[in-house]
Amino acid sequence: MSVIAWIATGSLAVWVGLLLGHGFFWRTDQRLPARAEHSPPWPSVAVVVPARDEAEVLPLSLPSLLAQDYPGRLEIFLVDDGSSDGTGELARELSARHGGQPLTVTSPGEPEPGWTGKLWALRHGIALARAGDPAYLLLTDADIAHRPDSLRELVAAARANDLDMVSQMARLRAESFWEKLVVPAFVYFFSQLYPFRRVNRPGSRTTAAAGGCVLLRTEAAERARIPESIHQAVIDDVSLAGAVRRSGGRIWLGLADRVDSVRPYPALGDLWRMVSRSAYAQLRHNPLVLLGTVAGLALIYLAPPVTLIVGLCTGDAASAGLGFAAWALMTGTYVPMLRYYRQSLWTAPLLPFTALLYLLMTVDSAVLHYRGRGAAWKGRTYARPEPAPDR
Repeated sequence: MSVIAWIATGSLAVWVGLLLGHGFFWRTDQRLPARAEHSPPWPSVAVVVPARDEAEVLPLSLPSLLAQDYPGRLEIFLVDDGSSDGTGELARELSARHGGQPLTVTSPGEPEPGWTGKLWALRHGIALARAGDPAYLLLTDADIAHRPDSLRELVAAARANDLDMVSQMARLRAESFWEKLVVPAFVYFFSQLYPFRRVNRPGSRTTAAAGGCVLLRTEAAERARIPESIHQAVIDDVSLAGAVRRSGGRIWLGLADRVDSVRPYPALGDLWRMVSRSAYAQLRHNPLVLLGTVAGLALIYLAPPVTLIVGLCTGDAASAGLGFAAWALMTGTYVPMLRYYRQSLWTAPLLPFTALLYLLMTVDSAVLHYRGRGAAWKGRTYARPEPAPDR
């Protein structure tokens, strides 16, 4: 066989392995585990929302928390992390206008050295919440909207399955052309990196969470020293899951049906910044790991269409056939995620192009890091943030 055919063979072998031996990462059936309605009393819950310059999305998200149909005691703490757009004032106005669950708006001031802004805000909010001795903490981002029964379902699932942490990957917005092309792939790649079934297996070494929606037992947070133990982590959700599991906690991660992100990413540049600000941190700022990642992405995602086209152009039937088979497997594994996002399946064969975009975003993340502009978020830059813990 030709060299091109051998490359196509390698790519096809990888896809067969991913399809059958990688925790069935491509399936989208990891939803909230079996749960039963609880009899009174329901455990008390404190919701902590870190918010920095979120006036644009807060009217779409905060009312959904205020309107939670939760039978137990519930308090909401919105931590205004040095906003310059009136986030705190808007939160108070929304609370007065909509009523519902009690809301406290507070501000911790600028973070101390060694802390990321979000985790500094969470530290302040959790400290206030603990004064009421809640049984659970719901850590949720300011751009996340919850259905009225979202918290009830989360708590029921955690209690029924004796889970210390229940995390849901919010359904991200996918309305613009670039969102439809890039967002489902973002979740697909995340689930490939951290197969949900493996995360949910007791004692597994694979740990991850989705930071937009995390229900955490307060005892588990204290045992894992949250957030002090992860105070410098930019990829804070994965670090949080690792800390909870290392302290003996049981964790669960899945896709959400009642939790949605309302943050818009209408242009490619918006999505590019979302990925590039932390991609190199995930690679532990290691240039060798970066090279391995680029090579892996090229073999897994770019080789199938390239070998198919080269094979057709040169009359190499083996290269064309093997490349087509690998591309077909890749496309098939992407279909469930597109269906979850209610997107047209015509974008499934475009996954190699989307993967190329992610490859370039990752390289750009490394370039930004070495220029001292890595992990930039809303006016703050963390030149060398702490990476996520080992899987």
